[in-house]
Amino acid sequence: MKILMVFTSHDILGNTGRKTGFWLEEGAAPYYVFIDAGVELTLASPKGGQPPVDPKSDLPENQTAAMTRFKGDAAAQVVFSKTRKLEDMRSENFDAIFYPGGHGPMWDLVDNERSIALIESFYDAGKPVAAVCHAPAVLHRVTYQGAPIVRGKRVTGFANSEEEEVGLTKVVPFLVEDELKRLGGHFEKTVNWESFAITDGRLITGQNPASSTAGAQALVELLRNDRSTNRAAAG
Repeated sequence: MKILMVFTSHDILGNTGRKTGFWLEEGAAPYYVFIDAGVELTLASPKGGQPPVDPKSDLPENQTAAMTRFKGDAAAQVVFSKTRKLEDMRSENFDAIFYPGGHGPMWDLVDNERSIALIESFYDAGKPVAAVCHAPAVLHRVTYQGAPIVRGKRVTGFANSEEEEVGLTKVVPFLVEDELKRLGGHFEKTVNWESFAITDGRLITGQNPASSTAGAQALVELLRNDRSTNRAAAG
């Protein structure tokens, strides 16, 4: 299995003057789900190199086992520091694409023409697309067969109630929940900050940082099931 993880390169939180980036748990937890499953993993970002980490994601109260593992893993830190340039990525070289969240993607990936085309290329080729937390926002201009990719799909993402809790409803370009609903997605959510991921066909979405493990696991399961189906058909 070959998976492409796409990170943000954006590090400024709107007009607040504060730093942002990707949420560390949403990078570390899926990374280890994929690596432990034997996935051949490639990391990319719009600018390449080290993607910015949201400093808030590394506060003491936000520490997780995956983050502890990452901080003790020098090899993984090198991999993260050398992301490839998004413009050089091609869907034919991978089996699936996964977007970690954090607030960063709201500024440099939601309207990124290369990202939009890449997601469409994966989906058109019958390959899974996964995004967690704020990253489902990257789907807002992605289409499939002339309609929004999320239309008619069960989806989730960072909930309005979660954005309100962190006090950023007036800072982000748009609210993930509202946008997915506007596009015709059947938005679902659970209690704030609890793990919740949805698989609907080839589209996988996760609600928040705690959902990044479940979202990554769902993607691995989907790819394994596809392989089993293909082997059975070939046999």
